[in-house]
Amino acid sequence: MEQEPPRTPAVGDPAPKRPRNAAATREAILRSAMEAFSRNGYDGVGVREIAAAAGVTAMLVNRYFGSKEQLFAEVVEASFTPPTVVTDDPRTLSQDVARALVERTSPEAHHLDPFLLMLLSAPNQRAAEIMRQGIERHVGRRLTEQLTGSDVPERAGLALSVIAGTWLMRKVIGDAALVQGDEEALARRLEGVFGLLFSDDDGDGA
Repeated sequence: MEQEPPRTPAVGDPAPKRPRNAAATREAILRSAMEAFSRNGYDGVGVREIAAAAGVTAMLVNRYFGSKEQLFAEVVEASFTPPTVVTDDPRTLSQDVARALVERTSPEAHHLDPFLLMLLSAPNQRAAEIMRQGIERHVGRRLTEQLTGSDVPERAGLALSVIAGTWLMRKVIGDAALVQGDEEALARRLEGVFGLLFSDDDGDGA
């Protein structure tokens, strides 16, 4: 008897159940949560939605991660650990950060990036605290370890504020001057700003 061909999943169909491989299941849940939190923020998505997109049950999500808060903490850790903008060569740090920032905020870039996770989840006080700790542990530490001179934490914080502000105005708000302007010129201007912040000159003219 001739078998019917498999049905093509329709839009809205639940994700197919995944084989019970612990590592693969955990990774599927984490990736689903990363996408969900980056698109909707901490308060905008529930465990059931994350589970459905991963092809598992909400009970299984809680078994692997304990709670939504702990799952979010794992997403923050996975998102902030890899270097995205702050590189590890202090000799070219200003240039590298400026160019990476322009590239990752270009209209053509389609990254599920830590900035969207931060922006959309910040209204939740506990989520904001988890992200602050993640920033300090990863990108903040990478930056402060490369700076010398006085007021290193303050200068690093200002640099991260410039990065976040540029990301917001260029990628989220879509400021015309920043989006439509010459990217090479924008990178040079940002390099100058970062050069001032990363320099160990105290700026008192002495």
